[in-house]
Amino acid sequence: MKRKVMALLLAVTMISTAGCGSGTGEGNGAQTVAQDSVKPADSAEVAESTAKSTEVVLDESKDEAIEAAEETTEDTDSAEEDSVATTPAWEIVNDMTIGWNLGNTLDAHDSNIKISDPPSKQETCWGNPETTQELIDAVLDLGFNTVRIPITWKDHIDEEGNIDSAWMDRVQEVVDYVYGRGAYAIINVHHEDWNYPYYDNQDAASEKLASIWTQVSERFKDYDTHLIFELQNEPRKVGTDVEWNGGDKEGREVVNAVNMAGYEAIRAAGGNNEKRLIMFPGYAASSQGNCLRAIELPEDDCVAVSVHAYTPYTFALESPGRSTYDNDHGDLDQLLSDIERIIFFKNVPVIIGEFGAVNKDNEADRVEWLSYYLKKARAKNIPCVWWDNGQFNGDGENFGIIDRKTFETPYPELMKVFEEYR
Repeated sequence: MKRKVMALLLAVTMISTAGCGSGTGEGNGAQTVAQDSVKPADSAEVAESTAKSTEVVLDESKDEAIEAAEETTEDTDSAEEDSVATTPAWEIVNDMTIGWNLGNTLDAHDSNIKISDPPSKQETCWGNPETTQELIDAVLDLGFNTVRIPITWKDHIDEEGNIDSAWMDRVQEVVDYVYGRGAYAIINVHHEDWNYPYYDNQDAASEKLASIWTQVSERFKDYDTHLIFELQNEPRKVGTDVEWNGGDKEGREVVNAVNMAGYEAIRAAGGNNEKRLIMFPGYAASSQGNCLRAIELPEDDCVAVSVHAYTPYTFALESPGRSTYDNDHGDLDQLLSDIERIIFFKNVPVIIGEFGAVNKDNEADRVEWLSYYLKKARAKNIPCVWWDNGQFNGDGENFGIIDRKTFETPYPELMKVFEEYR
């Protein structure tokens, strides 16, 4: 859908509801709308007369807006493509197709491993092999043009806040595997436990995130727009009742504040960081409407929103959940609708940085689900990045689709769907 049309239609809605207040609910993404104040009985006739006069003006404005929207929808397909490439952020995102996560690798961590140990010890501590150029080549040759590289930094930072040079070198080496092929690389701050979003932790978390991104930005300042920075992963109140249900006001506000500290550090680092695409997650990178509405963005034409969406949950992630898809499109349709209404209205693109459906010996259902997911996301210019943690067996979250030792793909029908959208 053209964003011009969306803006015009939204303008119609705003015109039609002029004078009404609105607010945002905090439960399960519900939105509440404030009611007009009750008018005194003796002013009812005046109010009715005013309303009728206003209604005429609104109807005329609405008709003009609708006519303009209808004219816009008659544009050619090429004009539609041009309309979504209006900012540097959109130009980058429109060039991204499908993505793959190098999960459980540079984000793997074990507090028993010393900062002086070789990076490979941390990288492989969750069972995946060291990343090689051959692996990345295999991924890109399958048609993926984006690789998200989750990174945990906490065990590689000394008491003065400096990132261990050996770890930074290894991060750069893996980034170069992707960047050197002309593909997009996304790096982030992942699995940290110092950035929990509480008011009394806001300053400390902001300072630490800014320090990390200052050092990372300096190392990569000469890399072009094929390197993307994602400020945080899923910042949330871990272990609480609000961890995964949209959070609370405090959590959402602190996430915004900490994001901004990281953003400002990147932009201040100079070089190509001044125009680098920066991804902003909301609370827990949640796809819930209340979390999307709460995201605060700077006035910057090269930012994007980061969303994670394993949906529908009972099929895609819950264990045991269900193995049949059953044409359960509702949650995804709702998410895409929310993205249009809330994020695209700001002329900001969205990247679904994590999505996937665990293997439940149900390849046919996963194929049906993936086909619908990618078709709908592609229609709205939303790149999707599959979460691959390298796991195929056992009772865990088996999201693996590429064997990192043999480079084989155990689910050929699933790969055909990816190939269709590369």
